[in-house]
Amino acid sequence: MLNTGEIGRRAMEADQSEGECSPRSKDLVVFEILRDSKCMGCGKVIWKGEFLFLDGEQALCLSCADFDHLEYLPRGDAALTRRAKKYSRLSAVVVRFSRSRGRYERQGVLVEVSALERAEEECQADAQQRAARCRRDDVRRREQDRDLVARMTQAILELFPGCPREEARAIAAHTAARGSGRVGRTSAGRTLEPEALTAAVVAAIRHNHTRYDQLLMRGWSRIDARDVVRDVIERIIESWRSPPGRR
Repeated sequence: MLNTGEIGRRAMEADQSEGECSPRSKDLVVFEILRDSKCMGCGKVIWKGEFLFLDGEQALCLSCADFDHLEYLPRGDAALTRRAKKYSRLSAVVVRFSRSRGRYERQGVLVEVSALERAEEECQADAQQRAARCRRDDVRRREQDRDLVARMTQAILELFPGCPREEARAIAAHTAARGSGRVGRTSAGRTLEPEALTAAVVAAIRHNHTRYDQLLMRGWSRIDARDVVRDVIERIIESWRSPPGRR
């Protein structure tokens, strides 16, 4: 069984990390446990997947923590969650420890039944308006992305006039993909700083014009594989820095 000290230790670690959710936040926090534990209030077993509240050094079941009247609302609907928490006089964030990421992550919330019902009614009443707003936002984001790719393509061609236009556009579209975390989505990339665009071009050459990917598949380390293909990348970069007629 998971003891109270282990839960407390993980809570402190999460509080010091940059994880998605810290159990020491202003919200009350309930843990979805990964191993069976025991309530220190009533003594009953809290099974894996059930909820536990840490009151100081005491691990309590929801009944002993006076949370058993609350309803669990899993994450996934931001509007419903926001409204349910707003109307609930008592609420708690449910978190679960991710072993792979080494942090606690939000799973949902516990709210009063009446608050959840009111939130559901409101969400149902304005569902069409919210859907229309989402569609407008989606169109706006697509337009912004197209504009960024077009500007980035032109900026890459100015830095590397020998780069084929279609390849420059493919590099821009790849590095500027929303949610990708690539250099094109950084502030430097969106402002078309030469260093960021050069890094995107180098990465594209590495994957598309060298044996780098094949070397990784053969078990080479990233450092060794990059050393092998460095000369090829530098030759192509120098070639692309000159207009096609001057190469």
